[in-house]
Amino acid sequence: MRPHSPSIPEKEFTYEALKQSLRLDGRGALELRTPTITFGPELGWVECTYGKTRVVANVDAKMVKPLPERPSEGILTIHSEISPMASVDYELGRPSEEEVTMTRMLDKILRRSDAIDKESLCILAGQRVWHLRLTIHCLADAGNMLDCACLAGIVAFKHVRRPDVEVIGDEVIVVRLASSHAVTYPTPSQHAPEERAPVPLAIHHTPFCVTFAFFSDPTTRPVVDPSLLEQRLSAGTMSVALNAQREICVLHKAGGVPTAPEEILRLLNVAVGIAKDLDKLVEVRLREDWAGRKVEIR
Repeated sequence: MRPHSPSIPEKEFTYEALKQSLRLDGRGALELRTPTITFGPELGWVECTYGKTRVVANVDAKMVKPLPERPSEGILTIHSEISPMASVDYELGRPSEEEVTMTRMLDKILRRSDAIDKESLCILAGQRVWHLRLTIHCLADAGNMLDCACLAGIVAFKHVRRPDVEVIGDEVIVVRLASSHAVTYPTPSQHAPEERAPVPLAIHHTPFCVTFAFFSDPTTRPVVDPSLLEQRLSAGTMSVALNAQREICVLHKAGGVPTAPEEILRLLNVAVGIAKDLDKLVEVRLREDWAGRKVEIR
């Protein structure tokens, strides 16, 4: 379904406010909505919000045979879904343009940037590897779902734990987590409870996505984390994925708004500061959750 166009008074009022560096929700032009991170009862289940934008991410793992061309690497797949629950603009069973774009961007940011060490997911070269599947569910669309989905996805990877394994000959011995049903495997062999603890994923770096919206009027400065109305009125967007170490993973500019190199560099410096703040928030929330979580091994 084609999204409805804002009314003429909405457009005029919003454009005039943006010219004066004012936004309808009271934020500054380069100010994020307050992100929140909530963990579910199972490891790897995360809900993130940017204002009223809500996204749920879940990671599950299972043992599979590796790809023939990469026998010593695990498999990582990403699936995103925007249901009519998020907005009336989306239809069930018909992927929208936003859904396709978001899935491609998440694949570039989380998989192709080598954020996850896929070689550490190998159990027995050519025979058994871990297959991680990240599923993104968009529950509410209030603008900028990509940044919220990227945050939820990387936090889910940092939150999930997989059973430790030991290979003896062709036999794979694993430990099963009683508190998480997200990990499945075909072998019945298990260690005693006191022998192994769940293992976090080997993560090379933690990328975050920051999106800026540009407008056709050159006197209007770009804004970060656009709301739904700002997103619909924008003439183009720029999404940059980077980590707290100032390493750029992906830079995607959509739309035909000409932008000076100096303006791009200025926005990149803003994105670096946002990425550092998000990195601190993620580490704090993970420590808080892990301190109050009891993971049983059986």
